[in-house]
Formats: sequence, structure tokens, C-alpha cells
Amino acid sequence: MAKKQFEAESKRLLEMMINSIYTQKEIFLRELISNASDATDKLYYKALSDDSLVFDKDHYFIKVTPNKEARTLTISDTGIGMSAEELESNLGVIAKSGSLAFKKANEAKDGHDIIGQFGVGFYSAFMVADKVTVISRALGAEQAYKWESEGADGYAIAPAEKETVGTDITLTIKESTEDDSYEEFLEEYRLRAIIKKYSDFIKYPIKMEVSSQRPKEGSEDEFEEVREEQTINSMVPIWKKNKSELTDEDYTNFYQEKRYGFDKPLKHLHISADGAIVYNAILFIPENTPFDYYSKEYEKGLELYSSGVLIMEKCADLLPDYFSFVKGMVDSEDLSLNISREMLQHDRQLKLIAKNIKNKIKSQLQSLLKDERESYDKFYQSFGRQLKYGVYSDYGRDKDVLIDLLLFHSSKADKLVTLDEYVSRMPEEQKYIYYATGESKERIARLPQTELVADKGYEILYFTEDIDEFAIKMLMNYKEKEFRSVSSSDLGIDSEDKDKEAEDKAEDNQELFAYMKEQLAGKVKDVKASKRLRTHPVCFSSEGEVSIEMEKILGAMPTPGQDVKAEKVLEINTQHDVFHKLQGALAGDKDKLAVLTNVLYNQALLIEGLPVEDPVQYTNDVCKIMA
Repeated sequence: MAKKQFEAESKRLLEMMINSIYTQKEIFLRELISNASDATDKLYYKALSDDSLVFDKDHYFIKVTPNKEARTLTISDTGIGMSAEELESNLGVIAKSGSLAFKKANEAKDGHDIIGQFGVGFYSAFMVADKVTVISRALGAEQAYKWESEGADGYAIAPAEKETVGTDITLTIKESTEDDSYEEFLEEYRLRAIIKKYSDFIKYPIKMEVSSQRPKEGSEDEFEEVREEQTINSMVPIWKKNKSELTDEDYTNFYQEKRYGFDKPLKHLHISADGAIVYNAILFIPENTPFDYYSKEYEKGLELYSSGVLIMEKCADLLPDYFSFVKGMVDSEDLSLNISREMLQHDRQLKLIAKNIKNKIKSQLQSLLKDERESYDKFYQSFGRQLKYGVYSDYGRDKDVLIDLLLFHSSKADKLVTLDEYVSRMPEEQKYIYYATGESKERIARLPQTELVADKGYEILYFTEDIDEFAIKMLMNYKEKEFRSVSSSDLGIDSEDKDKEAEDKAEDNQELFAYMKEQLAGKVKDVKASKRLRTHPVCFSSEGEVSIEMEKILGAMPTPGQDVKAEKVLEINTQHDVFHKLQGALAGDKDKLAVLTNVLYNQALLIEGLPVEDPVQYTNDVCKIMA
């Protein structure tokens, strides 16, 4: 055969393709099977309107045949085939797509999906093959032709023998190197895995001879190996079926077959969108948190298909981070793919799909919250933290999506409550949504700062996760009700008698509070008579945007130079016996007053769960008082 040279640009493109366009070598099989499906589609499409052609679906299939001894892998189809001229134009000029031309010629008709667009996928074969041989017989032709190439050096076309219409592509697989094992592409198990991964939903059977064990005739204990032809792919994707013909078990089986998780899905969404962009999707809300979910190793994303062919295993752009727990897939014919069919040329279509999916997930969760509260509580136990991170991230950009999905512990409910449930129970005179932070519900309930709010009968939200208060700071308010910490310097509770008493005490004890403030210089912003304390002697309140709980969380982070401090105010209960001791010490024993001041300060630290700065000094001070 006389060898022809690729055009200069085609030669450069081929070299680039072999070395850089595709990120994974296994992609070659996806591309060749997709091309085989295109060729089969063309014949099937013609058979719809030509009575002389076979319209028996059993006639249309793709076959994969590995031969370890010869180091060849053959992909055969029963499609429309190619003439010598078509082999020249389709394979001799890289990036000229016969599929795209066919698609354009028939786009006004009700045709089939044609997967190929660029005509470059065929050349991915050279990533794993030293030589590629194509033998094809076109529909209506008696003569078959062979196209053969060993890569960028060129190709040759010559007459060949082939009994049936269709195309056989034979790859002579490369020898393995230290870095790459090419033998894997001749192994039955590996070929099956690649087909299932990328081409499971090609609508024609993909057949391959496989080995299996069966009992020897007349024996129960002995087995023999047999080889038989099997269809490897599923063909009909579940998302193309009518929802009415699918059961919950079907969706669960799909979830487990695709290894989206080892649990059972809590809920599924089956979306068939037909609007600005057409796509199908099946999404799952898992029941349990993946073991690596809150780690750097976890990868979010949905499987992305184009006309049933897997394009990306994890398309992160389809999900916002706060819905990263969602598993599933999206299939669309409207995606603009680049020549490697691995990434998108434009992200407009993807953004439209992502926006729609986000709203669908939100609606599903709202429905779960409203109609299946126990199931939602179970979901929230696994993934509620992620929703709170969503509120906090991007400065609360998507807070409106998430605000009604949040749940919190409460002083007046055994179960988690929504913000709407809290607000619906607020007395008319209550100005704020009150919250308190701490390690547990039990510890929060004992906080001195909760006394005044609790005495008024107001419900308090209990924030037990480190993200809670940060998220609430982004929300700022809910249904025009501002959030207010029970540790805030201003609780906004009208208590004229208590306020007047505190003001009088402050006025009468200016010298005492000034001395204590001086004693604690650099540690607290102020010392004052408390309006909130009832039975406890002392507590901290805070001013400014950084709360004491935030100080604890930020202080525990490994960030160098992280030294954010809350503006603490030491509040003294002027009705407590300890206050009278303070007054007495001011009059007769300033050294004792200094000791009492330090003890009260350290007690306030302990109440907040903050470390005592000098435990030895603190214990010595306590012993002095006891003595």
C-alpha cells in the first residue's frame, strides 16, 4: 500500500492528541465505542425510512475482541460503514467529523442522537496502539477498504475483504514500559470495567466473549472454565425510563450499582427538564455521612453524561458546596464539549443546569422537612453542619436558599427546631431571637447569662456546633427579628426595677468597679453591675462583633498569628453575698479585694470554658479566701 502523509496541521494535532489532549489513556475505548455507536445510529436512522434495509434491532451491536497472543484489540460495529473516499476524508484529515456532517444534514428531521462532533476521538487509539487498522465496508458497496496507520508518519488505504457492512478497528497494543502498563487493555476484567464506566448506556449491545465457571457435567465439586459471548452494557439508562415504571427499589439498586454509597439513599430526585436546556438527572440524598465527607480527600460532584456517554466522573460545578453530599448523575445533549470530550467549552449550559438542580434539591429538602420530619432530622444529623457552612461561606450569598432548612437545639423543645418554629412561638413583646453557645445543651442551660432571658419565659436557641454563631452572624435577622446572644451587653429586655437597681449600684460603687477594672487591665473592657444575673455571682458579657465563643474557636485554629479577642465585660451580681464581701474589702482590705477580683475573673473564664491563665495562682487565691 502506498503511504499518504497527514496534512501538516493534522500531523501536529495527532502528535498533540497522543501526548496531551486526553488525561487518561483508558478514554480511547470510550471514543472508539462512541464512534461505533455513531456509525450504527446512521444505519439505524436510514433503516427507519428505507424498507430495503434491516430494521431488526438484533442486527445492530458493537463487539470488543481482545487477543493477548497477537496483542490486538478489535472494536467492530454493524453500522453504516465507510467507502474509500470516506476513509480518506474522515480518517485522513484529523478533526473532520463525519458524524457532525451527518447530524447537520439531518438536523431538521427527527433523528437519533449522534455522539461524535469533532472527529478526533478515533485518534486517541494511538495513545495505546503502535498501529491502527480499519477495515470498513460501506452500505450498498461490494468492495471493502482498509485504512492503516502507525501514527504521525502517515496512513495507507487499500482494497480489503469484508463479508458484512460495518467497520472493524484493530489496535496493535504497545509494549509496556516502566511507567505504563498497556497489557491491561487486553485483560477481560479491565475492558469490562472501562465499558461499564464510560459506555454502559450506549443504546446498542456491546458484546464481548468472557470467561465463566460452571460445574463439570456429572460432577458437583469440579468446575470448568467456559467462554461465552455476553452483553456488557446496560443499554437503557434508568433516567430515560418513565418514572411511573420505576420503583424505589430500582432507584436504590441504581444507587448501589453506581457505588454512590454503601448505605441506602434517604431520598431520590428524578428530573426530566425540557426548557432553556434539556437534561435528565437522578439525584440522591444519602442516609449516612461518608467516612471522608468532612476531610480534604472528599470530592464533590455529579457524574456528567452527554447522550449517555460518561464525560466526567465528578463534575463539581453542578453542585454548590453546601449540597456537596448529593450523589447522582446528569445527562444532557446540549453540552458544548471540547475536542477531548472531557471538559466544557462554555459553561453557560452547565450553569443553567446547576441552578435548576440547586432549586430542585432545595425543594426536595423543604418537602422532607415539612412532610417527613423524622427523616429530615436524620438527614440533618448527617449533613446539617454543611448547610450551616453554606450560610457562612461567600458572606451569606445563598443564605435565602438555606435559612429555612436550618435546625437548632432549643431551651423549650426536646427536638431540633426551625427558625420559623421559634419565631412563631415568640411573645408579642419579645424583640430578639435569643441564642446561647456552648459545648452541649446541658452546659448551656446552666450558663449564668441565660437567667434573665429564661426568667422572662423567652425561648433560647442552643448553639452547640462551632459553625453556628458564625452562620447566624451572616443571617443577621430572620423575619425582621434580629439575633441576639444572651451574652450580649444589651439584651433588649425591659426590666425597669432591675435596670434602675443596677444603675444605682453602679453609681454608688464607682470606686469599687474602677478598682476592679484597673486590677484586670488588659483582660476586660469594663466591670459593672449586672442586669441579667439572678443567682450566680459573676459572668462575662461581650461587646462588638466577636463573641467569647468565636474567640475560643478562632484561638483553637492553627493559623499563625491568630489572636482575635472578644471585648469582655465582667458583670457582678450586686444581690449576691460575694458583692458585699467586695464592698467590705474595698473599705478595709485592698489586698483581699485584689484576690477576690482575680478569683471572680477566673471563675468567669471557667464558666465560658476558657483556660485560666495561671492555675497555680488561682488555686492559691481560692485558698487565701477559704483561710
